[in-house]
Amino acid sequence: MQCALPSFDEMLTKYSARLLRARTEVLQINVTKTCNQECSHCYVDAGPYRTETMDLNTLSACLKFLRSSNVGRVEITGGAPELNPHFEELIKSIFSIKKKIVVRSNLTVLLEPGKAHLPDLYRRYKVELYCSLPCYTKENVDKQRGEGVFEKSIRALHLLNDAGYGKDPSLVLNLVYNPGGAFLPPPTQELEADYREVLRREHGIVLDHVITLTNMPINRFDRWLRTEGLYEHYMSLLYENFNPATLQGLMCKYYLNVGWDGRLYDCDFNQMLGLEIHDPQTGKPLTIDSVDDKSLEGIKIRTGAHCYGCTAGRGSSCRGEIVNKKGT
Repeated sequence: MQCALPSFDEMLTKYSARLLRARTEVLQINVTKTCNQECSHCYVDAGPYRTETMDLNTLSACLKFLRSSNVGRVEITGGAPELNPHFEELIKSIFSIKKKIVVRSNLTVLLEPGKAHLPDLYRRYKVELYCSLPCYTKENVDKQRGEGVFEKSIRALHLLNDAGYGKDPSLVLNLVYNPGGAFLPPPTQELEADYREVLRREHGIVLDHVITLTNMPINRFDRWLRTEGLYEHYMSLLYENFNPATLQGLMCKYYLNVGWDGRLYDCDFNQMLGLEIHDPQTGKPLTIDSVDDKSLEGIKIRTGAHCYGCTAGRGSSCRGEIVNKKGT
């Protein structure tokens, strides 16, 4: 059953707002849907059974785009991006063209066969890490991500700390929280203090930052909401907490997301819903080998009910909350 809420475009009209693409500042590359985990909140529907993986030709097209653009930041995501067979070559190539590299990791992949060298690789190429750890307690993490995941995550964090992450200012370790149910994240500042204290005291782990993400009603989390009879409740929660102050900082304005097959999207969430960026003249889906960082400016951003997830409360983006408690 669909929740009878105003469309997101109607909400934008209410606030006399338009969402148009600005100059691309971040290229986000989803290199695979393969993952060694199957988390209950996963909007990608990633898992060991997924085979979609970006090939070398498409990765080369991404690099060609980067070489000719002013984009300064590249985020590599998945699935578990480390499971793409060309992952390491991609890291080295991005580093060679002097772009900031970010990898979004699930941590436990570092314990997979043949991956023990990755912390040193990350250190060598100054990769900033966003690592999923949706709570600092074993019970909550294992409930959301699978039995034994918390223990493996702590082992992986020790490997990263040993490589200098969380200690060397040039090696940034961010931990990513998302709620374990149909509710909004708490304020980041308060949560970060708890993470620091508990992980240091109980496990000897140090970190740089904690960021919070709102669960998106897409794919696996959407199915969980419907199975539990919570879909309408959750969508109403997002709608009722809509915050117009988040609109200015929405990542879809300056992010460009590339799917495993080279198609382009305003964000990773739109990718999972098949909401491609279309050529305004022809109406055809755009691909990474057909654009530059300037040609996308001014294109209308595609929206849907899931956009209420990015604009609820303090807002949510791939870098965490958008506004602080004062709304700035």
